[in-house]
Amino acid sequence: MSSEQRELLPYHTHAGHYSAGGPHTSTVGFYGKSEKAKETDIERIVSAYNALDLPARSTLTITVTGGFFGVLFLLWLICSDFAIFVVLAAILIAIGAILFSLWLLSWLSAFDEGTVAMREVSEPIREGAEGFFAVQYGTIVKISFVFTFVIILIYMAKDSNAGPGEIQYLSTYGIAFLTGFTFIVGALCSALAGYSGMWVSVRANIRVASAARRCYNEALQLCFRGGAISSVVNVALAVGGISTIILFLRIFLPAIPFVRLPLLIVGYGFGASLVAMFAQLGGGIYTKGADVGADLVGKVEAGIPEDDPRNPAVIADLVGDNVGDCAGQCADLFESIAAEIISAMILGGALADEAKLPDAAAAGFVLFPLGVHCMDLVTSSIGILLVRTKKGLPDADSAAGAPEDPLKIMIRVYMVTCIMSIVGFAGLCRYFLYFEDQPRAWLHFSGCGAVGMVCAFLFVIITQYYTDYEYPQVKRIAEASLTGPATNIIAGISVGMESTALPVICISVAVIISYYLGVGTEILGTGKTMAGLFGTAVATMGMLCTAVFVLSMSSFGPIADNAGGIVEMSQQDEQVRAITDRLDAVGNVTKANTKGFSVGSASLACFLLFSAFLDEVTVYTGKTFEVVDLAQPEVFIGGLIGAMMVFLFSSWAMESVGRAAQEVVKEVRRQFSECPGIMDFAEKPDYHTCVAIVSRAALREMVKPGLLSVLSPLAVGFVFRLLGSYWNKPFLGAQVIASFLMFSTSTGILMALFLNNAGGAWDNAKKYVETGALGGKGSDTHKAAVVGDTVGDPSKDTAGPSVHVLIKLVATVTMVLTPVFVSSATAGDAAAATAITR
Repeated sequence: MSSEQRELLPYHTHAGHYSAGGPHTSTVGFYGKSEKAKETDIERIVSAYNALDLPARSTLTITVTGGFFGVLFLLWLICSDFAIFVVLAAILIAIGAILFSLWLLSWLSAFDEGTVAMREVSEPIREGAEGFFAVQYGTIVKISFVFTFVIILIYMAKDSNAGPGEIQYLSTYGIAFLTGFTFIVGALCSALAGYSGMWVSVRANIRVASAARRCYNEALQLCFRGGAISSVVNVALAVGGISTIILFLRIFLPAIPFVRLPLLIVGYGFGASLVAMFAQLGGGIYTKGADVGADLVGKVEAGIPEDDPRNPAVIADLVGDNVGDCAGQCADLFESIAAEIISAMILGGALADEAKLPDAAAAGFVLFPLGVHCMDLVTSSIGILLVRTKKGLPDADSAAGAPEDPLKIMIRVYMVTCIMSIVGFAGLCRYFLYFEDQPRAWLHFSGCGAVGMVCAFLFVIITQYYTDYEYPQVKRIAEASLTGPATNIIAGISVGMESTALPVICISVAVIISYYLGVGTEILGTGKTMAGLFGTAVATMGMLCTAVFVLSMSSFGPIADNAGGIVEMSQQDEQVRAITDRLDAVGNVTKANTKGFSVGSASLACFLLFSAFLDEVTVYTGKTFEVVDLAQPEVFIGGLIGAMMVFLFSSWAMESVGRAAQEVVKEVRRQFSECPGIMDFAEKPDYHTCVAIVSRAALREMVKPGLLSVLSPLAVGFVFRLLGSYWNKPFLGAQVIASFLMFSTSTGILMALFLNNAGGAWDNAKKYVETGALGGKGSDTHKAAVVGDTVGDPSKDTAGPSVHVLIKLVATVTMVLTPVFVSSATAGDAAAATAITR
């Protein structure tokens, strides 16, 4: 790079106006704020901790840790109520996990933020991400409050005789406001989970870029622990939020049987799902609108490399990594964990109630999910601290040899974490699920957990096989690029469709094995299904019992991507870029693998939610609801509408990215045309306009598909409830919405697998060509592969992840609005009972 070109860096941008940047320069940023971000309360706390000398920090850390375990031991000694003890312990462990994340944040904050040139790049990224996040979540808050009032009004307007079984002494108003309250708490926790992902990533990216100048191991640890901070907070919020609500209900509603308390917190799952949907949609539209626009004009038309500072859309692209991949993925996994905990609690309570277990044993079945995720916080936190290169290996590419592969490091520690989790899971089964009448039942449930862990591992392996260019499927797409973009796209669609087979078989086998392991406990005798359903719930817990570590691997990707962009735009040495490229390449693999993990967990979680819905209908009506009769035309139509809704949602999500990308393409072309000096560094691009374009597009486009996902199950269930009343079929609404739920879940699983894997395969086919294969960068093969990648981007980062949020959202909406779909006014009618049990 010439000295004239270097003089252009560092720089600030705002609406086409630029000023030379320096360590003391202050200019107005994208959202009208100072480029020097105001220090937050969390940063002040961390700074105060880091200001202490080493002995003082060590003493404080030991004191807090010792006090934490001391309080936990004291609770164990004095608490006579087993349920209260477990809930309080879960809350304490969640608090301890948040303190651990603050310690990790203080460790990360102690590292420098690199050169002035690096800071001049990272500050607009941080400001753009936080500005968009504030506007996006302002919109989500308004939508959430609207739905809170809708939920309350629906519950207040429902048939007052449709009392919820054993909790019927609660007034309609009490249930209405309690559901609205839990909805708001779930939405708030989900928003905090997403915000933590974005907040940490925009502060970790520059530190990773700076560390790459010094040490490969340091950059690796900063990148992984940066993702781990939000991951720990994510699961801690899920555990702490649900535990606190259960404690509140246990204290203030003691007359309600403990096994039925989970039915009162289904609003929490709906709130988490709603926020996750809009966060994933908005972030996905933002990141892929910018990415597709930047790639089409930058790589294909202008022939400049990725993250080149001459591309006007590059800052928007880097901002998108944070608001889409980090914030969206965090909210998504938070939703999965919350839905799994609540549905497993409902099924555990139903099993304990049907088996007439004593209070302590019944509480164990209800609270087991909290115990599993508390264990996850402990074992994954240990694993987080173990991620580092082996001693004696080189720290950077040199004549001494290449550094250790980051993926091998993470997989090695992941296996250690899994081993700890298997041992811990078995111990928790013995502690929570042992009772004298069936002393070996806990062994069966331990087996269910092992099935879930194996299923999670297989999902990761299968996803890697179809999306990593080390394997033949991706190379097939790359070879198809030799004859142009059309054959590349055909090959990608083929691989995506094929990639659905093995995961579906894997899920099917896991559900069957765990179901019959549960039935084999004979808790309810032979021929009873509830023990089998709880077995599938335990398998889902096993799949998610390493969620903290898996989410850390997922967040590793966008942080590494941002670090690489900062290094590229600040024109660092090739050796520095080589380190961030190595981290970025592995980050793409971990993102793809964790998407497979997310689909698998969503699949099992939706099965749990469906089973919990059936149990909830039973509680509200007093009639067993186990069979949905597809021979009834109304029920079949409900299923068909559910499958159609998934396709319509995916279409709208893809269309949204396309419209946003078109606006970006036009703007980038305009700048290249009107400012030809951009290409030879004589003029500076206007980054702000592209940021503003994708921000407006994301906020505008996320509303329509988001409302579709919420309103469609409500409309279908309510319409057929009314028709059922007219036709004297009082349970028609429940049956039709159950069919809607089954079909939308099945279709959504296949659609998400197809979109995620096809998109990942297209992406890595392009990266395979960029390694020098089949002509390398700049060749016609490469241009064809880039076109395929631009098709795959909205598939794997917008529509695909949003679909597996969709299926969980539909399930939680259905559970929350069960009173709308059923009525007990005719529950004693023999015809109704027949309709339910057909």
